[in-house]
Amino acid sequence: MDIITVTKENIEQEHICCAISNNNDIQVSSKKSWLSDRFDDGLVFLKSVQRGKCFIEYIPAENAWVPIVADNYMYINCLWVSGSLKGNGYSTDLLNKCIEDSRAKGKSGLCILSSKKKRGFLADPKYLAYKGFTACDEADNGIQLWYLPFENGKAPEFRDCARHPHINEQGYVIYYTNQCPFTAKYVPIIEALAREHNVPFKAIHITDKKAAQNAPTPVTSYALFINGEYITNEILSEKKFLKMIEER
Repeated sequence: MDIITVTKENIEQEHICCAISNNNDIQVSSKKSWLSDRFDDGLVFLKSVQRGKCFIEYIPAENAWVPIVADNYMYINCLWVSGSLKGNGYSTDLLNKCIEDSRAKGKSGLCILSSKKKRGFLADPKYLAYKGFTACDEADNGIQLWYLPFENGKAPEFRDCARHPHINEQGYVIYYTNQCPFTAKYVPIIEALAREHNVPFKAIHITDKKAAQNAPTPVTSYALFINGEYITNEILSEKKFLKMIEER
């Protein structure tokens, strides 16, 4: 597979795969802005030359926007191959590139978020196990931290703030970042629906690494709490949100 490395120099010209291609769309502009600000922190974004959802995004764990301790590890933000590009070994190609690059940079291994059973917006645990990853830590909400060590050493782990996902605020509370492009579209939609239906709602936009690394949830790109309890990391559409408030 031919691979393009997205950088500050070419990001405006490149399609970033997981959102629509129009640069004027808020999903595209917010994601590209977030990526551009992370390149100086060592973020790498590799994608197929073929148009579609086929990419890997990774960053040194000390700069990852997740509450983990993973000394000298590389953290994978996202590995996504879908649609007609699936079934061609592209995910393996991308992962191998990440492994090769991480070894060359002297990293001790890779880590990534997943769960016991496949969840939306998280890596597939069956695929990770097939590639040699194992779970090394788990939060109360079932989100797991998986790792692929290159050498013996201390396994990555969650920070204490994320082990027991719970907040004191009542009502609907969403923590989110611009790491996932879909939040730029759907968080304001959910916020408007909550006002329309008189549902107590608060959106907490995480805009810096320190806040992300001290968040009360392992998944910082999107995490919904209701009356203090963690509910989901799945980005809700209008239909799903309305169904949720109707059932409560």
